[in-house]
Amino acid sequence: MAWAQDGQTAKPRVVTTIKPLAIIAKSALGDSAVVEYLQSNNQSAHDLSLPVSALMKLDRADLVLWIGADFEARVAKTLNRIPSSRRITVLDLPLLASHAETAHHDYLGVDPHVWLNPHNANIIAKAIQNKLGRPSSNIITHRQIADAAAQLSPFAKQYYLTHHDAFGHFVSAFNLSPGMSIRDASGGQQGAKTQYLLRKTASKNNARCIFVEPQYADKDASVLAQQLQLPLKPLDPQGFDQPLTAVGYPEFLNGLVVQFKACFD
Repeated sequence: MAWAQDGQTAKPRVVTTIKPLAIIAKSALGDSAVVEYLQSNNQSAHDLSLPVSALMKLDRADLVLWIGADFEARVAKTLNRIPSSRRITVLDLPLLASHAETAHHDYLGVDPHVWLNPHNANIIAKAIQNKLGRPSSNIITHRQIADAAAQLSPFAKQYYLTHHDAFGHFVSAFNLSPGMSIRDASGGQQGAKTQYLLRKTASKNNARCIFVEPQYADKDASVLAQQLQLPLKPLDPQGFDQPLTAVGYPEFLNGLVVQFKACFD
């Protein structure tokens, strides 16, 4: 395969649809590849669209990563045209299933936020390395995962709410209690019955906070926070503030751990 040119050095160019996959790709390849992503910082992965500039990036790419057609429906037609020799569909990999999936994911069939389980991140990273003929290695060590688990274990039974139903893989990986979500897995509003049960369950279980994400910090979370007298806490499963570096994924996971713990201060 002839790599795309980056300055004077031939390096593979990897393009991902969303930021979390770029974090994994850069961690897997380091400075030996150029890694870009298509998602903007105010854009949900579910709403990803492809302007001309994005189509140009995909055309230049030696390898393209995306989650899959159900998760990124708006770009599926374009991504499926890319030859499998230079494309990885993450949901086609032998990933670890989430044991904390909810009915809110029924429309997808599976919880697509697979990168929030660090064991899945290692599987994805190795698929990237193998596709580009690089040595296979983990991007986060078992010791780093164990350290994250130890930090989270005191909060395993604590209850919380989330704005977006996105954390099943994180909950499963670290044996946490699943919080109820204001919105479903696509960021869509849920019905009155679900909203009523959410308020009732939050009060019964002494919920400690409501987690909100940068692109979903809408007024419904603020209204509910006022009604239940709960603080809003940031939790960013897409790593919008995480730089793309060779140690980006461990840093991203550590950031999630710190953000999660802040709910219970």
